[in-house]
Amino acid sequence: MKVLISDKLGDIGVRMFKEAEGISVDVKTGMSPEELKSVIGDYDALVIRSATKVTEEILDAAKKLKVVGRAGIGLDNVDIPAATKRGVIVMNTPGGNVVTTGEHAIAMLMALTRNIPSGTASLKAGKWDKKSLQGREIFNKTLGVIGFGKVGAIVADRARGLRMNVIVFDPYVTPALIEKAGFESVPFDELLQRSDYITVHVPKLKNTISLINKAAFEKMKPGVMIINCARGGIVNEQDLYDALKSGKVGGAALDVFENEPPGSSPLLEFSNLICTPHLGASTEEAQTNVAVAVADQIIDYLQNGTIRNAVNVPSVTGELLKKMSPYLTLAESMGRLQAQLFKGPLKEVVVEYTGDFQGMDMAPVTTAAIKGILAPILQDDVNFVNAHIIAQERGIKVTETNSAESEDFANLVTIQAKTNKMTSTVSGTIFGKKDPRVVRINRFRVEMSPRGHLALINNLDKPGAIGSIGTTLGKHNINIARMQVGQEEEGNHNIVFLRTDTPIPENVLEELRHLPMIKSVIPLEL
Repeated sequence: MKVLISDKLGDIGVRMFKEAEGISVDVKTGMSPEELKSVIGDYDALVIRSATKVTEEILDAAKKLKVVGRAGIGLDNVDIPAATKRGVIVMNTPGGNVVTTGEHAIAMLMALTRNIPSGTASLKAGKWDKKSLQGREIFNKTLGVIGFGKVGAIVADRARGLRMNVIVFDPYVTPALIEKAGFESVPFDELLQRSDYITVHVPKLKNTISLINKAAFEKMKPGVMIINCARGGIVNEQDLYDALKSGKVGGAALDVFENEPPGSSPLLEFSNLICTPHLGASTEEAQTNVAVAVADQIIDYLQNGTIRNAVNVPSVTGELLKKMSPYLTLAESMGRLQAQLFKGPLKEVVVEYTGDFQGMDMAPVTTAAIKGILAPILQDDVNFVNAHIIAQERGIKVTETNSAESEDFANLVTIQAKTNKMTSTVSGTIFGKKDPRVVRINRFRVEMSPRGHLALINNLDKPGAIGSIGTTLGKHNINIARMQVGQEEEGNHNIVFLRTDTPIPENVLEELRHLPMIKSVIPLEL
């Protein structure tokens, strides 16, 4: 079997492939998409980092390809749905560079505080300018950590060792879990108001883009220091520019940018902004870790059929996978839907199976549900292997129940998400042999395919309500591809579950929310 390494990989990983029995390896880095397309048809496995783009076009040409392995976490450069459709397993190596990334954030904090880059440049220019390079102590200063995942937890721990006061905001982690780790859990606005330093450790999601924006800066202390070693765009660069210019922000340290490389970004004109070219994971140890991990995973799969750290399939036999594939798709989609419906830190997930599932072990389907719930929060950090472990680490109880009796459907999957604020329930089933459908959302019965650009609208059950929705969307040239109306079992409300050809812009969502008979509008992406 043949393996292609198309991006730079640590020497130890290349050596592992060369020494593996029955496997030959070629290293061809720096190829254009056309060059990759012309050769990919000869290979059973592809090893990448961030440079290679595994598009649908590349996958169409990859007739023999069985697995794509990413030496790292992020998979923005892989068309995962297209790979799944073609039966190509996509693996990553979560955890291989979390320590390195956390340490880089601490290094940036220290370098910013003590003006180390400016001091180096000044001294090399022949100056001895101590007065203008005066720094500050971090001892007893308050560090606000946004995001308490693996990297955020490491940064919090290291900062505690430096005798900083650490406060944490993470809406998806229970305060009890943060406090158990020895840190204070606070609301977002309180973190902004109290922190001397703010460091960002959340994935780039729809609700985290421009999380640190003009409104956030206005709530911060004068002279606050900002560190972003997560993803570009979480800190709004124009608003950061204005805050640095006004003096509201005393300094910033960026390892990531909205556009990489940033080119002639106006931010680079500030002497109190320090920056690195996305070096968070760039240490010898981290690159060795991910090289070993990806080589080990792919060799194990090619030789033994063992699947580890796959983001698109669970570790089950091919025959069973084919049988339960529709339920895996249904459960993961329902999980993603739940993640956009419930409010507050998740405490418990109950997955209930009722009806005839032909004796199948539904544990992989439960895993798919958990992965679906966590994926919008953690993105590529979660997969079929670690979903339950991450849920446990976050204090989320997972329960699975089974019943042979089902009143309305031959088989039904129900996912219940419980937080300290609410309980959200979503049920779904399979129509025909492989068509997943959501059939219930809380008190409302529906029948909707869970995919695409969706909106969930709660309205009064009165004439004209649905017409006003269609009129508003039509006015903005937004086409409704499908609409399903669900009635409340007891009450005077409906929900409208609709799919549009394009996402509904925020200004249109606000216009819908202000219609007289509309109670709420929730945009959904599945």
